[in-house]
Amino acid sequence: MSPLPPEPSSPDAGRRRLLGALPLLATAAWLRPALADPRVVQQSRVLMGTRVEITVEGRNAASSGAALAAAWAEMARQADLMSRYRADNAVRALQLAAGLQPVVVAPELMQVLKTARQVSEYSNGAFDITVGAFSGWGFDPAQTVIPSADEIRRQLSLVNYRDVLIDESGSRAYLRRRGMRIDLGGIAKLPILEAGLRVLQSRGLAGAMINGGGDVLVSGQLQGRDWRIGLLDPRAPRAPQGLLGLIALSDGVVAASGDYERCFVRDGRRYHHILDPRSGQPSSGVRGVALVARRVADLNGLGTALMVGGLAARTRLLAGRPQVDALIVASNAAPPGCRPGWRGGCRFDAAQTKTLTGLRCRKLICAAPATFIKPST
Repeated sequence: MSPLPPEPSSPDAGRRRLLGALPLLATAAWLRPALADPRVVQQSRVLMGTRVEITVEGRNAASSGAALAAAWAEMARQADLMSRYRADNAVRALQLAAGLQPVVVAPELMQVLKTARQVSEYSNGAFDITVGAFSGWGFDPAQTVIPSADEIRRQLSLVNYRDVLIDESGSRAYLRRRGMRIDLGGIAKLPILEAGLRVLQSRGLAGAMINGGGDVLVSGQLQGRDWRIGLLDPRAPRAPQGLLGLIALSDGVVAASGDYERCFVRDGRRYHHILDPRSGQPSSGVRGVALVARRVADLNGLGTALMVGGLAARTRLLAGRPQVDALIVASNAAPPGCRPGWRGGCRFDAAQTKTLTGLRCRKLICAAPATFIKPST
C-alpha cells in the first residue's frame, strides 16, 4: 500500500499524509476498453484521504467537462465540512467547544450527525463517531503508532454516541464531555459521493460511476451495459486469484469495509483503522464486508457496524435491512481463490452471507461453487 500524495491546494496537506487504500471493489479492468470511446471521460483526484475516480458517458468530453468540474467542487466543499483534519470547520469547532457550548452546523453536517445517531442506535453502539477520541493510533505506513493501554483507558470515558446532542430546529450540535472528538470517516464519505453523483445527473449525465476507495455509486449504464464491479477477497486483495465475483449494477451503491485498507502488522498482529468503541482496539473476527443497495441511506454506516459487531451481530443487523444485501468474510474462513471463469472449490459458510436478490439491473456475472451470491432472476 503506497501513500497517495496530498493535494497541493489542501490547507491541511502539510499536517497529515493522505493514505491510499486498496478497495474491496475493483472496476478498472472493465472500464479500460470503454475509455477508448470519446464519449467516455474519466477523472481522478485525491479527496477525503483516498483516490476518488469519476467515469461518465456524455455526448463528448467537452460537454462532460463542466459537469465534472461542478461535481468535484461540490464533493470538495462537503468534504471540507466533514473533515476532522481542518482547523476551520464545524467538526473542529465541536471538539474545541466540547463540554462548553453548542456549535452551529451546516445542513449537510447535521444530516450526517443524524444518520450517525440512527446507525449507532440500530447497531447498539457498534458504530460510534465518538471513536475520534482514540486519537493516539497512527496508521500512516511511515509512522505507525499503538497507543498505551493507559491512554486508551482514559479515552474510553469520552466514547459514547449518546453524548452527541443535536438540535435540528436551531441547527446546532454539542459534545457533552470535555475532550470528546468525532470522526465521520465511516459515515460521511457516501453522502459526499452521492452529492457528486446528483450534480452529474442534474447536468444531464445519466450514465456515471463514482468510485471512492471502497465505495462505488452508479447511475444508468455504460455503453448500453450495466456497470461492472468486482468483489476482491479481503484476505488476498492483491493476488491474481483474489476476485470473488463480479456484480453488474445500474442505479445503486456498493460499499465495502475491510481490515486491510489502513493497517500495519506488528509482532504478528494486524492493526487496522476500524476501532471498536467498547475497547479502543481494532475490530476482530471479520476481515471484510461488501454491501449492495439501491440507496445510500439504506446501508450507510452498516459496514463499520458489521466489522465491529462481528459474525455474532450479523443476523440482527441484516434482518432489519431487507433492502440491503451483504457479503461478510470471516477472519477464520479459508481463502477462496476465485477469479472470473474459475470453478474451483471456494468455501463459504452460507450463514455468513445474504443472498443478493431483488434489485433491478443487478446480477452476478461470476461466482464460485457454494456461492456466496446468488444471481437475481
